[in-house]
Amino acid sequence: MKKRVLASILCAAMVMTACGGQASGDSAGNSGNAGGQNTEQAAGSGDSSSAAGGQKLVLSTFGLSEDISAEEVYAPFEEEFNCEIVTETGGANDRYTKLAADSQSTIDVIELSQAMTAKGIAEGLFEDIDLSKLENAADMITAAKTMAEEGQGVAYTINSIGIMYNPDVVDFEITSFDDLWDPRLEGMVSIPEITTTFGPAMVYMASDHAGVDIKSDNGEAAFQALSELKPNLVKTYTKSSDLINMFTSGEVAAAVVGNFGVPTIQAANPNLIYVSPETTYANFNIISITKNCKNKDLAYAYLNYRLSEELQTKTGKALNEAPTNSKVTFTEEEAKNMTYGKVAEGAKALDYSFVNPQLNSWIDQWNRIINN
Repeated sequence: MKKRVLASILCAAMVMTACGGQASGDSAGNSGNAGGQNTEQAAGSGDSSSAAGGQKLVLSTFGLSEDISAEEVYAPFEEEFNCEIVTETGGANDRYTKLAADSQSTIDVIELSQAMTAKGIAEGLFEDIDLSKLENAADMITAAKTMAEEGQGVAYTINSIGIMYNPDVVDFEITSFDDLWDPRLEGMVSIPEITTTFGPAMVYMASDHAGVDIKSDNGEAAFQALSELKPNLVKTYTKSSDLINMFTSGEVAAAVVGNFGVPTIQAANPNLIYVSPETTYANFNIISITKNCKNKDLAYAYLNYRLSEELQTKTGKALNEAPTNSKVTFTEEEAKNMTYGKVAEGAKALDYSFVNPQLNSWIDQWNRIINN
């Protein structure tokens, strides 16, 4: 693999949540950073050819497990396509802001959260993806395929929410999100804050509990349902790691949590039960081609590669990235705490082209109803 030229710039990064194997709990737009540094690995000039004469692809990504990504993801692609992948890493918000502010950006491909991808699509920063150029798109799980066909981006990994509860305190079996409204859970429940990765999913969840299509009333029924849930709520949380102390101290007995946070929480509280309801809510990381992309053929090849069964099998095992390719198979142990199989097929994708314009209003209503 060709040696990358790296120029590192350290800056403050938001603590955040990412899909698969990452530190948990951040703002909704910042899914994917390891909660540490924002490192720009400079690409030099905007020329699509590398110094060694091959092609160059500039990738903006989360920077999780960079050594593993270099070996398992980038190196095989570089070898097959005689190219160099140059990476810029950091939190989604930081990288998105930089891309949006630079009309001469050299970034070709960018990996972002759903929320930030929807914002970029609305602001015209990304190419419309021609799915006919992505052979592996045909194998995507239903929710990811629907998103792609609706122009919401190409998802390469997925996570979702479930319910964790303490069976020593809760005297009935929890099986669905509707159970959170059970009066037997009064003063026992915690849910993610509205501004976190899965905060908007709480609004979707409440709307479904009310039996109302959220797009029909912009969440009005959802917030009525959330007001009915309030007696059961102890508090909201911003990092799923906060739930460790909340469960340990007995402050909460049940919580909605992203599946990526389950291993850490259960390690501290082994008796806790995690339930993935038959219908759950998904969050995806999305890969997009920028309007400034210098080599669109190579960019399409990378997107197709990122969706391949072979690569997603490797990244699932090496990076704990749950696959969006339906042909990937894992053992029960390998898939533990992943959004995989029946869980993935039953997961609802949030439409952030709808959510983003509503979010300020939702935050205001949330603060008045939940946080007052």
